[in-house]
Amino acid sequence: MKFPDISPIAFSIGEIDVRWYGLMYLLSFVIGYFLIKFFVKERKVKFSSDFISDLLLTILIGVILGGRLGYILFYNLPYYLSNPADIVQIWNGGMSFHGGMLGVILGLIILAKIKKVSLYTITDTIIPAVPIGIILVRIGNFINAELYGRITDSAFCFNFPTDPNNCRYPSQLINAFLEGFCTFLILFLLRKKIKTPGILSWLFILCYGAFRFIGEFFREPDLQIGYYFDILTQGQIFSIIMIVVALIGIKLTHKKHG
Repeated sequence: MKFPDISPIAFSIGEIDVRWYGLMYLLSFVIGYFLIKFFVKERKVKFSSDFISDLLLTILIGVILGGRLGYILFYNLPYYLSNPADIVQIWNGGMSFHGGMLGVILGLIILAKIKKVSLYTITDTIIPAVPIGIILVRIGNFINAELYGRITDSAFCFNFPTDPNNCRYPSQLINAFLEGFCTFLILFLLRKKIKTPGILSWLFILCYGAFRFIGEFFREPDLQIGYYFDILTQGQIFSIIMIVVALIGIKLTHKKHG
């Protein structure tokens, strides 16, 4: 399949290039804002407008700092130690979901303590909105022609401009569907049926870990890392950890509220 002729740069303002990748993050937060307001009203949670603003700011900081630091530490530390000026160039890609997730969780724990609100009340309310951001960011990865898939002779492949000689799975789109759409569908359909506090939040971690594990079989592993045990990628290692932690969290939460 022919890779769509889409420039990674959406538009320019003078000397400043505005990239699709960055716009996808912005769009994620705009859509997330309205979805969170909808879920707050639906769950009849008493979150003020100021609290929602603080919540979104906390998520934004957690995603950016955690995502960037996670990528640097987990995926490419030697490069960034040699090229420290590139650390701030997040518009060129290089964000780790797992790092961003940890950054957001830490931020929400701090916010919950400051505002004296249950952490599960916050996470159960906002978690169905998170997969929408995953979908949009994966589309940004596709436009950037980064994080592409493994070489295949399948009809569902693209000759990416960053590797025109090989036809590869569009793993960005595959993961947008698996990690994003499938996770969103599950959480959206179960959000009213799950009554135990915390279970919906742990379910997100379980679903993302499982779908990410599957999606990694289509994705080319980072060259500087390669495979573990000749079969598993680093993303799959992290996904296994997420699945195990989520199952333990679900069991302990059920036991606490049983």
